[in-house]
Amino acid sequence: MPGFDVRVRLFATAFLAASATAGPAADPPALLQEAVLAPLPLAVSNNAVASVKAGRRDYVVSFNGLAEGKTHADTLASTYVYDSRSKSWSEADPVPGDAGRLASAAASADGRVYVFGGYTIDKDGAEVSTPWTHAFDPRKRVFEERAAMPVPVDDAVAVTYDDRYIYLVSGWHDLGNVNLVQRYDTRNDAWVQATPVPGPSVFGHAGGIVGNTIVYCDGVAIAVHDDRPRDFVAVPDCFLGIIDDEDGRRIDWRSVDYHPGLPRYRMAAAGVPEVNGVLFVGGSENPYNYNGIGYDGRPSQPAQGALLFDIDTQSWQVIEFEGGATMDHRGLVPFKGQWLTVGGMAADQSVTNRVTSYKLD
Repeated sequence: MPGFDVRVRLFATAFLAASATAGPAADPPALLQEAVLAPLPLAVSNNAVASVKAGRRDYVVSFNGLAEGKTHADTLASTYVYDSRSKSWSEADPVPGDAGRLASAAASADGRVYVFGGYTIDKDGAEVSTPWTHAFDPRKRVFEERAAMPVPVDDAVAVTYDDRYIYLVSGWHDLGNVNLVQRYDTRNDAWVQATPVPGPSVFGHAGGIVGNTIVYCDGVAIAVHDDRPRDFVAVPDCFLGIIDDEDGRRIDWRSVDYHPGLPRYRMAAAGVPEVNGVLFVGGSENPYNYNGIGYDGRPSQPAQGALLFDIDTQSWQVIEFEGGATMDHRGLVPFKGQWLTVGGMAADQSVTNRVTSYKLD
């Protein structure tokens, strides 16, 4: 993901979102917010997170991320595991690679959690996208190196289909965004290219999957100009993709009505099968560098409330809730009928160790 130190200072242009189709006449569901799980042992943001059921236990795993100092020296390779039996977090071996990194992606399949890529930052600010794929067994607490990504990406959306295939949607590669959808087969340890995204290539977008239907929104694209350096711009777009039952490389992408309000950067999102929808929580309306300072030079703040996309009606509901908002997430984690944000940044770019539970009521 781009930073200030490796290029001419860039200024983001915020597009105003188009009016969205009104949701169903019924009142939106309430979203209850509480702290159900113990906090992380360490405050961390921009960490890759996922949950998995293995044996009789449920696990939540956090990989990599950024510590409270928010400098290049504060990037982490840490692995933290929450065990539903002990009801506590413990630290496992670091993510292999001998380097802390940001904007990794994580997803689970068949009893394991997979962590993909991310980018490293050196002391001069240079950022490099990494190709690594690792499978993590939460019971044995061990990593296994798997086939590297064909095109290393960070800040991509990761979703799991059929408890076997993990799709990485768009993202950043070294010097620019890619429109690729890369599919990883966890059983055969093999990558193929799926149908590319139809809209702008983006990083920092958010999305989820229900059944064979992917929904993703927002993110940041590159705008090129004749008379000045390129800008990073927030993208007010949402897309729905249906994975073909016969050939999972084929995705029928189409645009859907945009959600109310401005684009949000690095929301937490996940599919909610119980309502056949995708839930988006938090994020920021001002895209920012990894330290939480916007590309426009203004400190970014988390956005309040949540958004629920109904796949059946292809409409949006805005859900307000009481409690602190957060941003800088890499996913919304399903856990025992609830959805979790794990760490992130709270108000004033404060890195947090809080694990917040959300439940639709």
